[in-house]
Amino acid sequence: QVQLMESGGGSVQAGGSLRLSCAVSSSTYMRNSLGWFRQAPGKAREGVAAINSGGSTGYTDSVKGRFTISKDYTKNHLYLQMDSLKPEDTAMYSCATNERVSFGPPTIFREDYSFWGQGTQVTVLS
Repeated sequence: QVQLMESGGGSVQAGGSLRLSCAVSSSTYMRNSLGWFRQAPGKAREGVAAINSGGSTGYTDSVKGRFTISKDYTKNHLYLQMDSLKPEDTAMYSCATNERVSFGPPTIFREDYSFWGQGTQVTVLS
């Protein structure tokens, strides 16, 4: 079973940047779909960004042009570069993966993922 551990969260002023990292315990899962999700207090978990087995990426509309998802096979890490942060980006961010190799459209539906990290808090100050 794979383990995921996020890091890189913190507090930042609006307009600032953060880079989140997700350490993936098994290199096998680096070949599968990988995604970033977030959950704000009182709200449902939402998909933010995903990357498929071929490296194609997908984003929810609210972060397009501001966030970039990437992965590094040599380090078994998934990343989320977040620029031009807004107060509405404040949430607990979690990474996730599943057991499927997929070259189809990257999915940001939480039902498509089986394994989750504990999360890292991002707070954007206005």
